[in-house]
Amino acid sequence: MKRIVPLREIASARAADTGNVSNVAVWAYSPRDYPAIKAQVTAERVKAHMVGLAKGKVERFELDALGCLNFVMQDALEGGVRQSLNLDADGKSFSFLILSIDVEIVVEQ
Repeated sequence: MKRIVPLREIASARAADTGNVSNVAVWAYSPRDYPAIKAQVTAERVKAHMVGLAKGKVERFELDALGCLNFVMQDALEGGVRQSLNLDADGKSFSFLILSIDVEIVVEQ
């Protein structure tokens, strides 16, 4: 049986920043869910989900042994901590935004 869930139900995330670049790592709670996350949470999908925020290139790096995907988003922080007037100038909320992406998973019965 399949069901659609927000990514936050099957994964966690952590954000970091360097200047105007946001970096978000997403890792599956269970190795069972990692293939679904890897197949569905693409760089293109993250960029579309972060419309207006991630203005530059979004790259995805796969760390399969850890069940983790790392997203690097260019031109995402309005210049970075020292330049931005944004309330979240270092992009910590980006991890929560990515975790709101819906994914389809197989549920064991």
